[in-house]
Amino acid sequence: QVQLVESGGGLVQPGGSLRLSCVASGSIFSIYAMGWYRQAPGKQRELVTAITSGGSTNYADSVKGRFTISRDNAKNTVYLQMNTLKPEDTAVYYCNADLGVVAGTIMDYWGKGTLVTVSS
Repeated sequence: QVQLVESGGGLVQPGGSLRLSCVASGSIFSIYAMGWYRQAPGKQRELVTAITSGGSTNYADSVKGRFTISRDNAKNTVYLQMNTLKPEDTAVYYCNADLGVVAGTIMDYWGKGTLVTVSS
């Protein structure tokens, strides 16, 4: 059984920084893309950033230049460094991974989310 577990959320003042982590565990054959989504109160879940197994990245325009995604393939872990945080970054942040448990398969997995609150 595959699990994605996020950590690192919390309360931070505007202009501050946080680093989120997400570890994938279980019977995993290969992890392809990994990413972070967020959902603010009353809004739809949106893609924040994603990274392929080869290291290619993409970012939502709202976080470009402030957020950085990285991954450690040996540890099945993806990170999100968030700098210059704004109140509008407040949301539950979800980890996502496209991975296969056996060769030739790929499925979409989600973590349960970690809350990030940006407020003075």
